[in-house]
Amino acid sequence: MKTVSLRGRVTLTAALVSGIVLVLVALSVHALFGLVVTRSENTVLTDRAQLARQLAQQGVSPEDLITRVDTHSVRVRLVLPDGRTFGSLDHRLAEDSTTKTRFIKLTGPGTLNDSRLTLQIDTPLIARVQSRLGLLLALATTGAIAVIAIGLWFGVRRALAPLDAMTRLARDIAHGHLGRRLEPSRTDTELGRTAAAFDEMLDALEGALRDTAAAEARARASEQRIRVFVGDAAHELRTPITGVRSLAEAVFQQPADTDPEDRQRMLLLLVRETQRAGRLVEDLLDLARIDAGLRLRLEPVDLYALAATHVDRMRMLHPHIEFQLTGTAATVPADPERITQILTNLLTNACQAMKDHGRITIELRPHAGTVELVVSDSGPGIPAGDRERIFDRLVRLDHARDNRPDGSGLGLAIARGLARAHGGDLTCADPAPGTPGAVFVLRLPAGAPPALP
Repeated sequence: MKTVSLRGRVTLTAALVSGIVLVLVALSVHALFGLVVTRSENTVLTDRAQLARQLAQQGVSPEDLITRVDTHSVRVRLVLPDGRTFGSLDHRLAEDSTTKTRFIKLTGPGTLNDSRLTLQIDTPLIARVQSRLGLLLALATTGAIAVIAIGLWFGVRRALAPLDAMTRLARDIAHGHLGRRLEPSRTDTELGRTAAAFDEMLDALEGALRDTAAAEARARASEQRIRVFVGDAAHELRTPITGVRSLAEAVFQQPADTDPEDRQRMLLLLVRETQRAGRLVEDLLDLARIDAGLRLRLEPVDLYALAATHVDRMRMLHPHIEFQLTGTAATVPADPERITQILTNLLTNACQAMKDHGRITIELRPHAGTVELVVSDSGPGIPAGDRERIFDRLVRLDHARDNRPDGSGLGLAIARGLARAHGGDLTCADPAPGTPGAVFVLRLPAGAPPALP
C-alpha cells in the first residue's frame, strides 16, 4: 500500500487550497480593476466632452481647445467646418469601434461652431497598465503560494511533533521498552487528549500483560501444586491400601485352626487401616469441595456456646488436659457443622502435640467487625518458619509425625479453607514472649448471615 506522509499531505492540501484562493482573489482584483477602468473611461470622456463644450461656448481657438482637452489618456480629433483638422488622434483610430470613443458637435460664437470633436481613450496606455497589474498579481500570487508552502512544511512539522513522539514511543514499546509515557503538559487540546488516551491505553495494555503473566504464573504454580498434591495423595493412599490388602490376604490365608484372638487382632488392624484410608478420602473430598466453591448452610451461631459444647466433649476424651474457655457470647453467621470441624481439628492437634498433658485455652474476643477465637496450648509450639507452611496440603512437621503417625497432613489446610469459605481466616500467630506452645487464631465476620441465592 502506497502511503504519503501526513506532513506532505497537509502541506500539499493547504498550499493547494491557499493557491486556489489566492488565484481567485487575483482574478477578482483584475476583474474589479477592469470594471473600475471602464467606469473611469466613461467618466473621463464625459468630463473631456463637457470641457470641450464649455471652451467652444467661450469662443477659444481650435489650438487652445486641443491643448486643454487632448491629454495622455484621452486623444482628440477636431474637424472644423472648413475641413481643417487638429489633435493627436488619427482618423483611422477614430473609426475603431473596439475603443471607447465619443463623438460630439460643438457650438459657439467662434470658429468652433458646427465643429465635430472625436474623443477616444488611449487604449495602449490602459492595456499596459492592466498588463503590469496582471503581472504583478501573478508574481504576488506565486510568491505567496511559495511562502505559504514553505511555512506550512516547517509549521506542520512542528505541529506534528507529538505524533512523531507517539511513533517513537510505540516503536520503543514494540521493542520491549515498557514503562515509558508521553505525559502531555496539556490535555485540553486535540493532540493532548490523544496523547493522554495513548498513555491510558499503554497503562491498560501493560496492566493486561501483567495480569496475563500473573495468571500464567498462578496457573503454572497451581498445576505444579496439583501435581505435587496428586503425587502426595497417591503416596498417602498407598500405605493404608497396601496394609488393607496385606491384612486381607493374611486373614484369607489363615488356616482353619488359627487362634481366634489372633484372627480378631488381624481383623481389628484391617478395620483400622480401612478407617485410615476412609478418613484420607474424606479429607480429599473436603478439599475438592472447598476448591470447587463450598456451599455453606449459614445461620446465626453462638460461637461461645458451640465452643463450650466442644470443650466439654474434649474434656471427656482427654481428662489429663486442662481446658479453659474465656470471653463472652458472640453470634456469627456460620455453618455450625463446618465450624465444629475446624474446632475439632484445632483442639485435637493441640491435645496430640502435648501428649495428653498440659493446658489449652480458648478465648473469644471481638475485633474490628469480626470475632476471634484464639486456641493456645502449652505444647512444644511451632517454629516461626513453619507457621505458614503447616497450612499447605499434605504437610506434617517432624514432631507431628511422631505424635500422630496416622495423620494425613490435610486437617489444617481443610480448616483454613473452611474459615475462608465463611469470609474469615485461620492463622498461626506468635505466642506471647516467654510463653511456650502454639497459638491459632480463627477470625469470622460478625453480624447477620448474608442472603444466599
